[in-house]
Amino acid sequence: MAYKSLVTIATNVHRIPGTIAAAAKVAAANDGHLDVLCLGVDRTQVGYSYVGAGAAILQVALDRAEAEARTLEEAAKAAIASETPSLRSSVEAAMTQLGALTDIIAQRARFADLVILPRPYGKDDGAEAEAVVEAALFEGQAPVLVLPDTGLMTATPKRIVIAWNQGREAMAAVRRALPFLKQADLVDITVVDPAAHGPERSDPGGLLCQMLVRHGVRAEVSVLARTLPRVSDVLARHVRDVDADMLVMGAYGHSRFREAILGGATRNMLEQSEVPVFMAH
Repeated sequence: MAYKSLVTIATNVHRIPGTIAAAAKVAAANDGHLDVLCLGVDRTQVGYSYVGAGAAILQVALDRAEAEARTLEEAAKAAIASETPSLRSSVEAAMTQLGALTDIIAQRARFADLVILPRPYGKDDGAEAEAVVEAALFEGQAPVLVLPDTGLMTATPKRIVIAWNQGREAMAAVRRALPFLKQADLVDITVVDPAAHGPERSDPGGLLCQMLVRHGVRAEVSVLARTLPRVSDVLARHVRDVDADMLVMGAYGHSRFREAILGGATRNMLEQSEVPVFMAH
């Protein structure tokens, strides 16, 4: 199993070089194909307009979105051109309204083995950056690799931390991350403050470790106390302590009403992680 179809969505021209460089590394390591979608987004939400002004406002917004898509496309093609000639890739430009963004992202993500995206929190990132990650995870049902600002150091991480809480989201992430896990020198299954009366109370992470070892994964278990206010803080510190290259975790442990767009532990982890975060739902 390998990641043969990779997709990245460009909505911020400043993020393109680093994201495409990272995606190209993963594509090369998996002998895969990289598709880049450059998305110009019409962010206007017209609540009202004066008679005769509505059409003009909409046309200006659409023209702006189209120009943005063309700028992104040019930057993406330049970034692709700087990669190895053996990279199989395609670049496409499109435009959409913010409210319709989910559909176009889901359509592309649904047929991808892996979606690679930049961290959706930066001074130049709009609301669409979070929406892209969410659409790929939920409607696209694709695994998503979210890059830190420093990008991707290696396409074959040697030390990986799995944030394990026995949940189905975490299990989905582990299964989707197997190509990375099988290549790693060490996979650390990390359990923070395990439940005293849960199904794994006698051996937290043990069954997952057994499953991964049968796949040839070099895995071990770390059980950590919750010594910091948030679980994400404990995980972030552990990732640094073991010098991990990647974190694998399930996205959205609670309902979407409680974790509005990448909220809770998911958002906390993405905001502070210094390594790529592999997520699935």
